[in-house]
Amino acid sequence: MAGPREQPLPPDVMGREDATEVLRAFVVDGGLSIAFTRAFEEPDMWGLLLVDVARHAARAYARESEFSEEEALARILDMFEAEIARPTDMGSTTPRSQQGH
Repeated sequence: MAGPREQPLPPDVMGREDATEVLRAFVVDGGLSIAFTRAFEEPDMWGLLLVDVARHAARAYARESEFSEEEALARILDMFEAEIARPTDMGSTTPRSQQGH
């Protein structure tokens, strides 16, 4: 039975017992499904994580498409702000203890 297509581990975490996975995100039926661990003592660290992900995504678009890194990052930020202002789907967050894990 085939499972989801997963990303490989980053080279710098291979073999590291002190590494903790904090976020998994999958596209399913055109929507987003995520699993995460709170991981940080302060919620503002999630802002740092989201910015890092956005920068990495912008660099990937610059390498693999007609967008410059700056254009890609601007579009990501525009959508972030629009989604914060008017959510298209609030989704739900189910504690792992209630998911049968």
